[in-house]
Amino acid sequence: MLYSVKMRSSLGGYHGEGGRHISGAERIVPEDQVEADVIAMLRRARTHERGAADFIQVKVEEVKPQTITYCPMIPIYQIHTSTKEEGRRAARKELARIGVSQAAIESAFHELESLTDSMRGAIVMDAVTGKRLDDRHERGVRCSNMDCEDTALYDAIMGRKGLGGDHPREALVLASKVAYAPGTVAELCWSDDPDYVTGYVGSRKFGYGRITVMKDMRDPVGGRVFFVQPGTDIAAYDDYMQNQTVLVRLPHEDQ
Repeated sequence: MLYSVKMRSSLGGYHGEGGRHISGAERIVPEDQVEADVIAMLRRARTHERGAADFIQVKVEEVKPQTITYCPMIPIYQIHTSTKEEGRRAARKELARIGVSQAAIESAFHELESLTDSMRGAIVMDAVTGKRLDDRHERGVRCSNMDCEDTALYDAIMGRKGLGGDHPREALVLASKVAYAPGTVAELCWSDDPDYVTGYVGSRKFGYGRITVMKDMRDPVGGRVFFVQPGTDIAAYDDYMQNQTVLVRLPHEDQ
């Protein structure tokens, strides 16, 4: 039996009621791993670089096998940059190569670069017009309920590639679920962790384009944009992102 284990933490009270978001994490694991993951998440919330959380919420629930869907892990390619400006130019170029319009690219960067604090979720944006389609304001649309199908295999393969650790894993799993959502064209993201300057452009078309520098060191503001095809059913898209349980499978050539 599999269980979903989720953690959300904040400082100064509940996030959304005055508290500042510190950290979040989630896993889908067998029953015998639940306790270890809960302890690891509590430790992460209390020792995070954004601060020591004083509000920590942990949720554990059984995952019914019939509710799970699967998608492939999108391939990884890397773009080496040395400054925020260089990284964001590279991201613009990748988004255009995927097929996002110039108007949508500029709208996305304007939205993200105007943030004064990190969003909990993502902006959903028309990939042609650049219009924001969700109505969740600073909350955004969260992508949740996902993990690797085979954690040990993932750790072995990514370790050989020098991409071990929580940041790459969580980003790649999320990017894969997003890429295979009905209507997704591309995703743009950089982290809100102050010491993690890497960001990415993700798509089903080309994969996970890891951009080594996309923000300044110690910058605590991050965000993401999901670019979607015109006419996408946003209510259904939101439901898939937040509620559909997805396990991500490694491609056969990586096994």
